[in-house]
Amino acid sequence: MKSLVVQEPNKFIMSEKAIPECGDDDVLVKVAYAGICGSDMHILHGHNPFVVYPRTSGHEFSGTVAAVGAKVSELSVDDHVVVDPVISCGHCRPCRHGRVNTCLNLQVIGVHRDGGFSQYQVVPASNVYKISKQVPLKQAALVEPYTIAANVFDRLRPCDGDSILIYGAGVIGLTLVQVAKVLGIPSIVVDIVDEKLAVAKQLGATDTINSKQQDVEAVIMEMTQGEGVPLIADAACIPSLVPQILRLAAPAGAVCLLGFLSEPSELAQIEVIKKELTIVGSRLNNKMFSKVIPWIEAGELNTEAIVSHEFAFENFSDAVHQLETSPESSRKIILAF
Repeated sequence: MKSLVVQEPNKFIMSEKAIPECGDDDVLVKVAYAGICGSDMHILHGHNPFVVYPRTSGHEFSGTVAAVGAKVSELSVDDHVVVDPVISCGHCRPCRHGRVNTCLNLQVIGVHRDGGFSQYQVVPASNVYKISKQVPLKQAALVEPYTIAANVFDRLRPCDGDSILIYGAGVIGLTLVQVAKVLGIPSIVVDIVDEKLAVAKQLGATDTINSKQQDVEAVIMEMTQGEGVPLIADAACIPSLVPQILRLAAPAGAVCLLGFLSEPSELAQIEVIKKELTIVGSRLNNKMFSKVIPWIEAGELNTEAIVSHEFAFENFSDAVHQLETSPESSRKIILAF
């Protein structure tokens, strides 16, 4: 089989390997499609502190079951499946409290261990979810990005009548818009690219704001009669925006930060205290596959709209070139196996 191997930062090869064998509790997945995520680019360029090289990345993938381990009974050969990349130990404090995505011994498929940029991959059966064969495998590969959005709302704990302000109309911002629509939550999206805002509007955003052309704070305060927005998700991941985000949060509101950056943000404590804001982080997903898969099977999420390009797996370098030279026209890029 062929596997894409990042040997060291900025150096990758297409490697020929033997097809791996299943352990008793494992499943061998024949990969059909895989999405390229920002974290895959970080691994490629040496900016992910958790990865050990050489590494086959890829944590957003779909495929068919090629083989099952001796102790696996709920999955069969030829089932269509998707893979939750979060592997937890089950016994540390976060796991005992139901927060498996923050496990002290966390392993992420495609980061800590080899992932889906390979024609076949062995994964724990407990991380494999069956999906209807009525859902094209290309769309199934997008389950994982939507679990990120579902996890954000789980962390924000929306109340009846809440709306959400979403910074950034990239892939995660667009998944947030769609999940908000499924949950019946009006959304306002801020970005600097009109084309991306147009897609957000198409997918159900109630309002959009181009922050290069409009005063975001003035517009939001006019929209909300000076109250601010109850829920805010920072999918732009720009530390300098945090003070504005806190100013725009409504009293008793909640803010979710998504950026995995080490540079500090300014935090005006008075904004947090006087409004009694809840500030949360959201990492990966906490058992959200079983929530998102039915939405996709029911056609409630427009997975095709977030895909901008498709490349054959062997043309990974072309996909990287597209992402790095034309980010404004790139949304989710899918690799076809």
